[in-house]
Amino acid sequence: MLCVPGFILLVIAAGLKKKVPVFDSFIKGAKGGIGIAFKILPYVVGMVFAVDIFNASGCFAYIAQGIAALLGPAFPPEILPLALMRPFSGGAAVGILIGIFTLSGPDSFAGRVASTIMGSSETLFYTVSLYYGSIGVKHTRHTIPASLVAEVTGVIVAVAVCAALFY
Repeated sequence: MLCVPGFILLVIAAGLKKKVPVFDSFIKGAKGGIGIAFKILPYVVGMVFAVDIFNASGCFAYIAQGIAALLGPAFPPEILPLALMRPFSGGAAVGILIGIFTLSGPDSFAGRVASTIMGSSETLFYTVSLYYGSIGVKHTRHTIPASLVAEVTGVIVAVAVCAALFY
């Protein structure tokens, strides 16, 4: 509970000990942060807009139905929209998670797998657009394919771990 205030006090004390103008350094850093925020804003807005359009069109639901038909009973079909949406949008993924909790319950197998997915995955495309956009990287090279493989592996492992622990 006191970790954050303690850390702040520790940084201030270290700055004062080294005779660094702490407040001036803070203001300089804040100015730099605002510049970065304005630099990455178009990337974030573009990504959120694209995900919202894709979701509103129903494409995620169609893709989830196709994957559910391929996987059969191995995966709970309720988690497929979450697994597809999580790399794109954290907010939409939370909405899907709440829907899974409402329909199946948080202590159901689908609820536990969904919770595991949410706790062990990242909003890949948002993160890549945010961080790479802020430093001006145009070619992500192997980042996206490697991250997608990690996302798929994470979903498979989440199902396997939850099946081993809760069945």
